[in-house]
Order: sequence, then structure tokens, then C-alpha cells
Amino acid sequence: MSLEFSAEATKKIQALCERYPTKKPVVLAALHLAQKEHGHLSDDALQLVARTLDLPLAHVYGVATFYTMFRREPAGTNVLRVCTNISCMLRGAYDVLAAFESRLGVKKGGTSGKFTVVEEECIAACANAPAVICGTRYFLDVTPDQVGRIVDELRAEPHPESEVV
Repeated sequence: MSLEFSAEATKKIQALCERYPTKKPVVLAALHLAQKEHGHLSDDALQLVARTLDLPLAHVYGVATFYTMFRREPAGTNVLRVCTNISCMLRGAYDVLAAFESRLGVKKGGTSGKFTVVEEECIAACANAPAVICGTRYFLDVTPDQVGRIVDELRAEPHPESEVV
């Protein structure tokens, strides 16, 4: 199956390509647009980006698999990114991650209903560790006993990932 970008996404990619001497700097933006439009970065979506930018598929694949914000599999509406970097780890991030896994019945990297749980390297909220981000919503100084409330809030008012481009 051959995917295509919407007219709006194609226009954004073309405008970005005009700003740079090569198309390589546009890969991140094109991947974000492909993920937004197609839900995740399937093999077909990666081929679409490579074809659109006239770049080798191996390069596009390398970029897509390097960054944690790109998903190769479908995800829930709410992608919970639980930071486990040193500051968060020292303040109980693994207990928070385990509480999300238990509450949602899913292991990190997996999806259950409207939720996907991701172990994130850093979300730049070290002063308020442990930290979790969902879309544009930050949850700071999170403890395992707050996980139920966070899940309930997100069920009532989802926070999908925002468009970066």
C-alpha cells in the first residue's frame, strides 16, 4: 500500500525544503507530519518520507528509530512519557513507571486502550522529578499514589501529542 501526504503536509514540506540547501534537515519535520497523518511510522510511511525527500530509506529509517518521539507501532491517544533519567530515577521514577504499568495493565512500550506508556530518557523537568509528559501536559513531582488520578484526568480530557512542525 502506497501512502501519500495531504496537500497541506506536502505544502509544509515543500516550504521547508526551500529553506535549506539539501533535504536532509527536513527529515524530522517530514517524519512528524507522516506520524501525525498516518498514526505511526509504518514501513510505508518511512518510504513515503524517503520518496518525498528523495533520500535513501536507510537514512530515514535511522532517524525514525533514533528518536523516542517517533512510533513504529500505533499508539493510544494519550502517550505517557515517563522520565527515568538520573534525577527522576533517584526520586522514584521506576516506581511511578511500574504504577502506570499496573494501573493500565500494559508494559512500557505497550498500548492499552487510549494509553501508551513510554520510558523516556529525559523530558527536561529535572527540578521537579519524577516527571511525566502527555502531549503538552506535564505532571511534576509524581508519586505512585498519584498515578490513578492522572489516568482518570487523561481519560476525561485526553492530551494527544501536539504537532511539532
